[in-house]
Amino acid sequence: MQNHDNDTNSTDIHLALTDTQKQELQQLRQRLNDLLASHPSPSSSVSPTPEPQQAFSNQLANRIPLSTLWQETDDLALLYQQLTDLQKCLHSLRPFSASQVTKLNAIFDIEYTYQSNRIEGNTLTKSETDLIINKGFTVKGKPLSEHLEAINHQQAIDYIREMAVAEGAFDKRALLDIHTLILHGIHRQNAGRYRECEVMISGSDFIPPSFLHVPALMDDYFNFYRQHQQSMHPVELASEMHERLVTIHPFVDGNGRTARLVMNLLLLQSGYPITILASDNKDREQYYQSLQLTQTGVDPDKVQFKLFIANNVKQWLFIYLNMLAPNANTNIEQGYYFFKRIESLLMG
Repeated sequence: MQNHDNDTNSTDIHLALTDTQKQELQQLRQRLNDLLASHPSPSSSVSPTPEPQQAFSNQLANRIPLSTLWQETDDLALLYQQLTDLQKCLHSLRPFSASQVTKLNAIFDIEYTYQSNRIEGNTLTKSETDLIINKGFTVKGKPLSEHLEAINHQQAIDYIREMAVAEGAFDKRALLDIHTLILHGIHRQNAGRYRECEVMISGSDFIPPSFLHVPALMDDYFNFYRQHQQSMHPVELASEMHERLVTIHPFVDGNGRTARLVMNLLLLQSGYPITILASDNKDREQYYQSLQLTQTGVDPDKVQFKLFIANNVKQWLFIYLNMLAPNANTNIEQGYYFFKRIESLLMG
């Protein structure tokens, strides 16, 4: 989470309010406080180690019933419209205070590292991941490689945040830098290098392309990004770059973690929060199945994968709005767009 945003409508969202609008915003904020007063606040009990992930995210996402306004849909075009609107809501709450940013990053970085590594088979618990990253502890009985996966992933998160703030270009150098961080100290000879051997994906019917084709396919990959960077919805583009990277499978190891980091780099650059894909069996199966449907040609338009990613982005937008709106800073004009969008919930 950060205060940087590339939203093209930011000027409209942050227009100076009239005195009447300021009074209206105060009333809406008070209504929200009243709505939440009878519910226990996750912000007072959230620790970096909550379990399980689905219960954790649902608790944070549903205090304000945003899904009654931005309802579930399988229409991708409508879903992308919802995401654009929710991103505007989030942007209207900016600038976030330094304490908000620090607190949210501390919570969700551990969550992201734990979930992303667990998808790939890492056996560290969330509390162990926290101890390794934040306390420098080693966990008895767990291999060094799993410790390094946790540390490396946190460093990669820091890297994509720095890139987003600096508005750095996503190109081959950036991709290889991310992959180098992921495999640092684990596979030195393969870190930041395209594979020079054939690979298989465990549990999948899909066979990645030959390593002989990887350089040309990766050139196409970056060409696709450049050609669609301005025309495609940012969440759809992030989904495309995620799926295409996993399908090419350009690295010997670390493809999944790198692809999810690339997706989140592109989301951050467009003003969306980091989106964490859950590692529990149900979500992991849906993730892998939607990828395989695309990779085997059953779903050539990638509808199921794009829906899966878009719905996860929506869930995390709900989470951030739920966490940030009740704790908006003293700027009387902060969040007007969001509070007006949820007025019917507050005044009903």
